[in-house]
Amino acid sequence: ISTTKTTTTTTTAAHKPPLDLYGLNARYANATYVAASKSNTLEQVESELLAIKNSATTSKAFASFLENPLISRDDKTKSVEDMLKGKTSSVTLNLMTVLAGNARLNAIVGIADTYVQLMKAKRGEVEATIISAEPLNKTQTAAVQDAMKSQFPAGAKVVLETKVDPSILGGLQIQIGDKFLDLSVGSRIEEVGRTAV
Repeated sequence: ISTTKTTTTTTTAAHKPPLDLYGLNARYANATYVAASKSNTLEQVESELLAIKNSATTSKAFASFLENPLISRDDKTKSVEDMLKGKTSSVTLNLMTVLAGNARLNAIVGIADTYVQLMKAKRGEVEATIISAEPLNKTQTAAVQDAMKSQFPAGAKVVLETKVDPSILGGLQIQIGDKFLDLSVGSRIEEVGRTAV
């Protein structure tokens, strides 16, 4: 009996989401991640959810369908099945029908974002954003990236995004995950202005 229990625990741990996320979106995203992991369709489900998210944000008719509280749960469930059956994995179809049955289809964009966050963690990707007053050239970007390496876990894949915001006047602002470092001239001027009084 203990051998079976150990195997079940090991199997469950193998499918556990790589991050501990909480909230409504995370509840659905975590369950979808586990189901997709067990059926070996993690990447397929990710691309399907991104396509649904894209439709929800670009198609007014689809967004209206997702948001409309006047359409009954049963009608929404049937419509979702008609739209997705045979076109998506069973995991994605199940998620969407459960959302329809629970009157939560309007949460699909947040759920998709949370699922993508889980997938990035699984791949070891870390997002970093560099904000500068003027566009950085390749040499400057590489220098900043080298300087930031110590902030990332060993073997992490850095997904670097650069943005331009002239309001910072000069210097840089760097966002790594939930950490924010403000090295901008604008913030220094503001800081001096507050202390000069």
